[in-house]
Amino acid sequence: MYRSLLISLTCLASSIANAIEYPLPEDSSNLIGTMEYYQVEKGDSLADIANSYNVGFLALLEANKGVDPFLPTPGKLLAIPTQLILPKVDREGVVINLAELRLYYFPEDQDVVHVFPIGIGRVGRETPLMTTKISQKTKNPTWTPTANIRKEYREKRDIELPSVVPAGPENPLGDYAMRLAHGSGQYLIHGTNKDFGIGMRVSSGCIRMNPWDIEWLFPQIPKGTKVQIIDQALKQTQEPDGALYVEVHQPLSKTESQLGQDKKVKADEDLLLTIANDDRAYSRLNAALNLQMGIPVEIKVLN
Repeated sequence: MYRSLLISLTCLASSIANAIEYPLPEDSSNLIGTMEYYQVEKGDSLADIANSYNVGFLALLEANKGVDPFLPTPGKLLAIPTQLILPKVDREGVVINLAELRLYYFPEDQDVVHVFPIGIGRVGRETPLMTTKISQKTKNPTWTPTANIRKEYREKRDIELPSVVPAGPENPLGDYAMRLAHGSGQYLIHGTNKDFGIGMRVSSGCIRMNPWDIEWLFPQIPKGTKVQIIDQALKQTQEPDGALYVEVHQPLSKTESQLGQDKKVKADEDLLLTIANDDRAYSRLNAALNLQMGIPVEIKVLN
């Protein structure tokens, strides 16, 4: 059975969207939210629209293949990726799925999940996979760039960074930072002083959030909260009504040479067995794997 789609043909709101809160589904379900749609108006950009709905820039671009990110055609109907399949992982604490550039927060003893767009490590400065915890929380943090980062700024940007950048508008960590216990503690979940980069691969390995998102999240998360960083480009779920959905994202590039290249996603053997001998379901799955639109696609109704 196809699920109804919520169509929102509204103008962009003047204020930035808050964090998206979803009711958690029952244990046998992993599908949350409903799709929304927006009709482009003259002067819109994808970055503005992404901020209005609090979704990532690349997620919005992924769901609307071929749309000009800077000058989308007025009147064009855009799909807003506000329906998701929950990653296959424990529903607790903070979950970061690198492939979809999203952070999930599961508050303890609450049947909701909050979903945020994030920026992650660029090629050569990848954010590593890990299971760890929040070891430190700092409001108005200072930034101590590593020797490698200072060298990179010097050689590639002709910028001489100080050994310590004080809190304030010039600090790229923004107003809040939460340190992860992984390794030597070099990875943070932090804000930003820039107006771009959320929903993109732009950082030196840390998790970057919109200022308004981390301002909300910072007081919600106690020190010691579990953090899981995963990389699931293919998510799938069989819903209680029997419907089988997949959500496919473009895999992360591992090298500079892979940037801009088509990267394949392989279906799990269990998924292929589930749709064996169903040509229509296989065709839908193959299309989803190739298009990599980052939104749930129903491929089969199971009785």
